[in-house]
Amino acid sequence: MMVRQRAALQAVVWGGYVAISLAMLASFQPVTATFVFVMLALGALLWGASEGLRALALRQAWLDASTRALLLRVALWPPLAALAVQAVLYGINVAGLALGLLSFPRSTPQGWGVLLGYTMNTSIMLWLWLAVWVGLQTLQRWRLGEIAKWQAEAAARALELQVLRAQVNPHFLFNALNNLRALINEDPVRAREMVSRLSNTLRHTLTHSARERVPLADELAVVRDYIALEQLHHEDRLRVDWQVDPAALAASVPPMLLQLLVENAIKHGIARTPGGGEVGITLRREGGRVTLTATNPGHWAPGSPDSTGLG
Repeated sequence: MMVRQRAALQAVVWGGYVAISLAMLASFQPVTATFVFVMLALGALLWGASEGLRALALRQAWLDASTRALLLRVALWPPLAALAVQAVLYGINVAGLALGLLSFPRSTPQGWGVLLGYTMNTSIMLWLWLAVWVGLQTLQRWRLGEIAKWQAEAAARALELQVLRAQVNPHFLFNALNNLRALINEDPVRAREMVSRLSNTLRHTLTHSARERVPLADELAVVRDYIALEQLHHEDRLRVDWQVDPAALAASVPPMLLQLLVENAIKHGIARTPGGGEVGITLRREGGRVTLTATNPGHWAPGSPDSTGLG
């Protein structure tokens, strides 16, 4: 809350307290200038005491403490502040009487019992003020926490999208969408199948990227979808020889490992070969070791230009 807004709110709270107190006093006895002055002084002292409690709570981080410690501080500090307020007010009254600036009717109650009653009244006001302040601060912290949580969730979704963009070759995605657009008119049934395969590929990329390891059987399923989409683009130029050992499918591997191998085999062996060729995919388990192999008919050429991955 801004300083001016807080000052205005404090003026309303303690000004209202002074006004109500004077109105109640007027129902019992005439209100003199002395009573008005004393009540205004009390309102100003309560304003200062409440600001002091607020500053103390912030400096000592009351809201970061345990519930027990917070309740203990809220219970103890207002009476101490009320004692200080009444002590200062008593000094003002004594000085005013000595200087002849103040005069109280002889019927005005006096004594330690009256002072204790005033102190209790002041303590109650400061307790109420502090309880409201703690409640508002707690509510504000909760709201800020909710906003921070929403921002973190939005950032996480944005990061997931970045991961998806980084892991899915844009070249593959653009080609798949263009081929699907053409296939919708030619073969709607097959087009629906290819849409499902593309959906499976993207879903696998997004959901499995956050995991350290995934079953090889899941990786193989998404690679079959990926190859079906690539065959839609390359047609007869892309042939696949599968050599899959069922015993290897129970193994777990890093996500996207097999797909990246197959993607590179197609990109560097089929796409750059005029007549296309055959990609060999071998999954083999020997004892506790699993071997993944992807071969292509291409030849390594040093200094080959890197693709931009677009279009």
